[in-house]
Amino acid sequence: MTAQKPTTLTDSDFIQAAKTLRCDVSAIRAVAEIESPKGGFLYDDHAGEWRPTVLFERHVMYRRYKDKYGYDKAIAMVNQCPDIINTKSGGYIGGESEHRRIEKARKFDKDIGLESASWGMFQIMGYHWQALGYKSVVDFVMTMSESEGKQLEIFVKFIQENNTLLNAIRAKDFDLFALTYNGTGYRKNNYHVKMARANNKYAYMNKVRNAWN
Repeated sequence: MTAQKPTTLTDSDFIQAAKTLRCDVSAIRAVAEIESPKGGFLYDDHAGEWRPTVLFERHVMYRRYKDKYGYDKAIAMVNQCPDIINTKSGGYIGGESEHRRIEKARKFDKDIGLESASWGMFQIMGYHWQALGYKSVVDFVMTMSESEGKQLEIFVKFIQENNTLLNAIRAKDFDLFALTYNGTGYRKNNYHVKMARANNKYAYMNKVRNAWN
């Protein structure tokens, strides 16, 4: 979190990430556009600072809370705060207001509140912090809060750790990519179609750019 807008990604950043993953730049740009069309940061008027783009997932909060505290306590929480913990997804406010939901969730469990949100330009869930090599979920969030460049680094590592995602982004198999990245409900939101369209757009833009150089 910072009062000044964090640095944004450049063409060189995307190119380097594509070289690392050995995929097309257009594919990475497509994921970024669909996951966070307004970028990796939004200005939070309430807090008076720039914060990472987030989306709080109340159904993830339910699963993680249940695993830690048990079914009875989880259901009691559902009855008490269904907007924050629920067996079903939803309850989204959108934009910087999603941080209000995280803050409310952290009153019940500080770590699970952070783990139950997707973070940054590529909307990676907080509960992946350990698999990505972070000391804690707070460490993960603080890194996400530094810059879009850090968010891209996390995305690259996340893809590298999953062979299905790595092969899918290389092949531009957005159906398989969206299934693995967004879950079984991806078709309801047409993630695969939107990513394919965005990829085609960026591939065409790159072709035109190269023709003029």
